[in-house]
Amino acid sequence: MSYSLTRFAIYETVRDMLSSSNQGPMPFYQKVLLGAFGGFTGGFIGTPADMVNVRMQNDVKLPPELRRKGVRKLFSGATMASSRGALVTVGQLACYDQAKQLVLSSGFMGDNILTHFLSSFIAGGCATFLCQPLDVMKTRLMNSKGEYSGVIHCLRVTAKEGPMAFYKGLVPAGIRLIPHTVLTFIFLEQLKNNFGIVIIS
Repeated sequence: MSYSLTRFAIYETVRDMLSSSNQGPMPFYQKVLLGAFGGFTGGFIGTPADMVNVRMQNDVKLPPELRRKGVRKLFSGATMASSRGALVTVGQLACYDQAKQLVLSSGFMGDNILTHFLSSFIAGGCATFLCQPLDVMKTRLMNSKGEYSGVIHCLRVTAKEGPMAFYKGLVPAGIRLIPHTVLTFIFLEQLKNNFGIVIIS
C-alpha cells in the first residue's frame, strides 16, 4: 500500500492534470519522467515496509546480537529501492500508457479488455527487463551482513561476475511481474469503467 498506491497516485493524478490542460495525451518522454518521479517517491516511502518484510524472513535466522534493528536501519537499501521503483513504474505505467495509445491509434482494436491485456503484457515485459538489474542489487544489499560498503561496491562486485549476473532470475521475475502487471491494469481499467471515472487515452 505504501509503495504502489504512492506511485500510481502520483503518476495518474499528474498525467490526467497535464493531459486535460494540453488537450491530448502526454508525449512518451514526459510519461517516462513522470513514471520515474512517481516510482522513485513510492520506492522511498515503501522502503521501511519492504525492509521489515525482508528482515522478518532473514533476521530470525541470526543470533540476537547480529540482528539489524533501529529506525535508521529501516531505510537500508532505500537508494536501490527508490531507483527500482522508478524503473518499474516507467516499465509498467509509462509503457502501459504508450502501448495502449499505440494499439488504439492503430484502429484494429477498441478500448476493451483485449487491448488492456495486450498493453499490460507489453508493460510487464518492459518492467521486468528494466528493473531486474536493480532487483538483483537491491536484494543483495538488503540481505547484506556488511559485505558491501555501499551501492557502488555492490555494483562492482556484481559486475565482476559478468553482465548476466544482473539478470539472474529474469524468467522467475517475469513469471511474477507480468501477470501482476496484467491483472493490475485489467482490474484498474474495469474499476475506472464501472465507477464513472473518465479515462484519458
